[in-house]
Amino acid sequence: MNDLLAALRDAIGADNVLVGRSDLERYETDGRQHAGRALAVVRPAMTSEVSAILRLAAQHDVAVIAQGARTGLVGAGLADDRGEMLILSLERLSRVVEIDAANRSVTAQGGALLSTINAAAHEDGLFFPIDLGADPSVGGMIAANTGGARFLRYGDVRRNLLGLEIVLADGAGTVLELGGALWKNNVGVDLKQLVAGTSGAFGVVTRATLALQPRPAAQVTALVALRRADAATGLAALLEAHFGTLITAFEGMSANALAAAFAHVSRLRNPFRGPIPPYAVLIELSSGPVLGEDALEQALGEALAGLIDDAGSAIIDIAVDRRDALWAIRHAIPEGLRASGQVVACDIALRRGDVMRFRDEVAAGVAARWPEFAVCDFGHIGDGGLHFNLVWPRAAGALDPAVGEAVRDYVFATVVEKFGGSFSAEHGIGPRNIKHYTRFVPEGVRRVSGQIQQLLAPQRLGRVDFGSTSI
Repeated sequence: MNDLLAALRDAIGADNVLVGRSDLERYETDGRQHAGRALAVVRPAMTSEVSAILRLAAQHDVAVIAQGARTGLVGAGLADDRGEMLILSLERLSRVVEIDAANRSVTAQGGALLSTINAAAHEDGLFFPIDLGADPSVGGMIAANTGGARFLRYGDVRRNLLGLEIVLADGAGTVLELGGALWKNNVGVDLKQLVAGTSGAFGVVTRATLALQPRPAAQVTALVALRRADAATGLAALLEAHFGTLITAFEGMSANALAAAFAHVSRLRNPFRGPIPPYAVLIELSSGPVLGEDALEQALGEALAGLIDDAGSAIIDIAVDRRDALWAIRHAIPEGLRASGQVVACDIALRRGDVMRFRDEVAAGVAARWPEFAVCDFGHIGDGGLHFNLVWPRAAGALDPAVGEAVRDYVFATVVEKFGGSFSAEHGIGPRNIKHYTRFVPEGVRRVSGQIQQLLAPQRLGRVDFGSTSI
């Protein structure tokens, strides 16, 4: 490998080829503390350098992992533990190239952060509408096809992706320009959409053009306490009939998830007048200047008050507080769960009408098989997404990894085979989920996906072989 390292130093400069153990450590863990071990980390600053790196890696038969901000949750941006993979960090490709306010778009390099894009767009009254607790890179968001809390209104990255520049792992480091900055373009195959959601395995994203949205002039938020979780489905339908596309977010939170957040995140304030309810829904409406914030708040308040007055209403209470205070509760739940014990995370999606039926059935199944687990679910129930997380309490001792895998297998098998849902709503595949991909994705789909991957990236790129298994 010394020949490869020497060639890389010649191509991008010795300071940008990291091999010392202390230099590598921060590139070897991600947002969920999955860990790997890299041969080296290379830090290109130009697309041509990315191309050169991929050519050299191919010549020496070394696998490459493209890495952004290391906020991923399925290990897709990490090397394995063999110490033979090259991490290609995009941290020096982090510039916002252009804000085109007239086109309502931003062009940014693959390592640019979500926060950087939004800061650059702010002056023009625009924003990129993917809302997350983390601060991922552009390339990472595209690799995962990130959704987030405002998917209901704005969709995922795929829906907001206008154009890409990618470098192929084809031995030659071919650079492809895909889509430009056009909102409408029906010329041939839309290759850029093959890249979104494929865990970085089809090419290295060096630049992307993303659609921006007008920043809302008015936003109001309410936290609604429910007597029963299943009442959330009917509440969503009623509010959609009343407010339509003004609904930006509809987030569900179980009593266990809320309790963990309030118990372990000291900065939170419990806004409920009584005890923590069995279930709560965070609702956000937003609009342009045609509706002022006062009018929007009054409309939401009147709609919810009318529901409370209905006989047999499932609404217990409506917690009113500042928007940021209510969203802080939702965003603090993962932190609260980690402090409560060991988390077994299941990022799933179902048809909206099946969410609560699945939740009840699987919670009962977990309680019967593994009673130590606390079901602490929360998530984007307005779009059918659910973080069905289970917490093994610290008082129960260390969690046997085999038990953790068994409960994930049970949850995923139920969501896919019985409910026709997905075992990966927004976190992606990666090595963490590859066995489930192999189990649940039909063989014909895997075969065609593998053929496309072989065409675009015959060199080893990333951790997922979409034809079968992980590298």
